[in-house]
Amino acid sequence: MATSTALDTLIELATKETDEAAKRLGKCMKTAEECEQKLALLEQYRDDYAARFQQNLSTGLSALGYQNYQQFLGKLEQAISSQQSVVRDAHTRVERERSAWQASERKRMSYGTLANRALKAKQLQENKRDQKQTDEHAARALLYKR
Repeated sequence: MATSTALDTLIELATKETDEAAKRLGKCMKTAEECEQKLALLEQYRDDYAARFQQNLSTGLSALGYQNYQQFLGKLEQAISSQQSVVRDAHTRVERERSAWQASERKRMSYGTLANRALKAKQLQENKRDQKQTDEHAARALLYKR
């Protein structure tokens, strides 16, 4: 079985790895949230622009104005589509980092379990040694009484 210092070193390294994975996960989650906010902003802008377009249609709109509105709405749709792709990629990165963090955490906990088992085995060994010394002391005391 590994010595406690080796296990302590492994636990320390696994803890650092877990902390780093958690930081990466946090950054990815923040980035994904920012991407979602940008997407929502684009969609809101598109909806507002489309409402203005409908309003201008009812009051009358030139052919050039109509064409400009349609082109701009098309560009907004392209931007929204691109941003949706960015959001999907961000969520994929979040899931990948979450899996990495979970793997790091499992490894850290496994080392902790090994350390606890080693400690219990050491305590059991010490208890047996203490019991043996107590028994020997009691046996000697009994011998001297006779």
